[in-house]
Amino acid sequence: MLLLSCSDLSRGFDAEPLFDNLGFELFNGQRVGLVGPNGVGKTTLMKILAGLDRPDTGDVRLHAGARVALLRQTPEIAEGRSLFEEAKSALNEFLAAQDELVRVAEALSNASEENEKKSLAARYDRLNEMLRHHDAYTIDHRVEEILDGLGFLREDYDRPLTTFSGGQQSRVMLAKLLLSSPDVMLLDEPSNHLDIKATRWLEDYLIRQPEAMIIVSHDRYFLDRVVTRVFEMNRKHLHAYPGNYTAYLRQREERYEQQLKAYEAQKEYIEKQEEYIRRTNYGQLHKQAASRQKAIDRLEIVERPTMISSPRMHFGEVRRSGDIVFQTDDLSKRFDRPLFERLSFQLKRGQRLGIMGPNGSGKTTLLRILLGEEQPTSGRVQRGHLVEFGYYDQHLKTVSPEKSVLRAAWPGDDADANEQAMRDLLGRFGLVGDQVNQKVAKLSGGERSRVALARLVALGVNVLVLDEPTNHLDIWACDALEQALLDFEGTCIVVSHDRWFLNRVVDLLLVFEEDGRVEVIYGNYDTYERMRVLKEEEAKNKKAKPAEAKAPPPSTAGRAKRKRVFPYRRANEIEADIAVAETRVRELEAALASGDLYKDAVKVKETMQAFEDTKVELARLYEHWEEAIELNNEA
Repeated sequence: MLLLSCSDLSRGFDAEPLFDNLGFELFNGQRVGLVGPNGVGKTTLMKILAGLDRPDTGDVRLHAGARVALLRQTPEIAEGRSLFEEAKSALNEFLAAQDELVRVAEALSNASEENEKKSLAARYDRLNEMLRHHDAYTIDHRVEEILDGLGFLREDYDRPLTTFSGGQQSRVMLAKLLLSSPDVMLLDEPSNHLDIKATRWLEDYLIRQPEAMIIVSHDRYFLDRVVTRVFEMNRKHLHAYPGNYTAYLRQREERYEQQLKAYEAQKEYIEKQEEYIRRTNYGQLHKQAASRQKAIDRLEIVERPTMISSPRMHFGEVRRSGDIVFQTDDLSKRFDRPLFERLSFQLKRGQRLGIMGPNGSGKTTLLRILLGEEQPTSGRVQRGHLVEFGYYDQHLKTVSPEKSVLRAAWPGDDADANEQAMRDLLGRFGLVGDQVNQKVAKLSGGERSRVALARLVALGVNVLVLDEPTNHLDIWACDALEQALLDFEGTCIVVSHDRWFLNRVVDLLLVFEEDGRVEVIYGNYDTYERMRVLKEEEAKNKKAKPAEAKAPPPSTAGRAKRKRVFPYRRANEIEADIAVAETRVRELEAALASGDLYKDAVKVKETMQAFEDTKVELARLYEHWEEAIELNNEA
């Protein structure tokens, strides 16, 4: 069902409009990711769709009765309410309907007139259907589900909301929006104040919802899991791409190549016609020349296509360090409680180590120990030969706000550096022209972040230690940073909650868990995610079917043997199922990339659910196959 449509939208705050002639339709069940460089008008467009701003031209049309709600970045909190009361206030409409239902029921029981009874009965049925449709008979349970999923503790339910941090209050605003279930959700950076666990919960929750959504987010992993369509805003226009974020990247590249070919073909055609006209305009073929000129004049000129530009970051050549950069053995750190215990891992030259986990779990403390700024409680750290560290602080304290960009990135007393070389370096990070003479304090967060990264290049270090480097960067700057790190000849240690970044960059991952454990993952984030899902499935299976304790047979009593998780099957049989599942995934990906699919909201939901289910099944088949390879040969 069509819920929202807009046409010919334009909006500007000076001589140049932010966007012009924008138009699109939004159907029930669609989840749209809205992406584009900073400053193109994404937030302005969201406010217009929510009715909080008016376009200069064009209009927004809502389906009769459709409700739209925007997640605001600035919390609006009522005084005196507890956490639970504030969240529950999002359902005031349904609470009032419940009260009215009771009153109508009482009036119906006391009514004597037949017409009055019919009217009250009809009103009762409408209220009852509305409450049933919105699952409003289990309000407290719904509030608990949302608050728990977003990471709130039960013991905090009765705390005054004013005692919570700004980030926690923003989470309450998200909880209220989810609870109110508007027909069109406008979500502006919904995962901003969430840890990875809460973000995963939000992704799963949104995927299950029937409402339409437009989501602005820099979290590419989030977009890839949740959205079914991507709108790209750039150069005042909007382009739509079916599918998730990965599909958008592929289609954007294909679209650019097709448009470039069309542009070059037309350009070549026009040049040939103009050359013919120049040669024949004054001769006997004058009429043919005039005819060709008219044909050129009638052409709809194809503009040269453009891609959203990103800085061409590069960390350059560095001095070679020893083959082993770090060797940690039984490393432990305790304060009032253990942060981590008996942590051992080896980091080789050229590797890229990722560190992830909740706030306060010990990630920064581990960094300080590795850098030699803090001592472990027990265990040891061995640093390699010729190791030179460069530290990127997520709060950007390494670049002085009072210095110019040029001087903030200047490598101290390095006599080899010269101004032109520094300008060239800053240019590689997208800082050009008069920008290099501006004070750092006047720059945006993303620009200051790029100054800090450029400073590391100027220092020439061979081990980059980066604490949340993507926090202030837009999607395209993140892409550039990831490619620069992949090309970097040295070693990299990065603390990050950006799963797409970790997935693309790291080949060794330390995961700090809430219970104080640290898992060493030899792979990227997807490797960790597959292991996590498998462990959860194993835990569920054990809980559902508790194994009876049996004494091992005498022949195997003295030998530790891996137990089967899956039923016995031949490896070649599982391989055949894997091939079928992989084919099914490709078919569903192709379906999601088809524009025709999105004309049917029910079919969109069914296809997305089938896609998610097939991916889970494929991961399970891989694990079953690995078990079969290992255990079937032992028989």
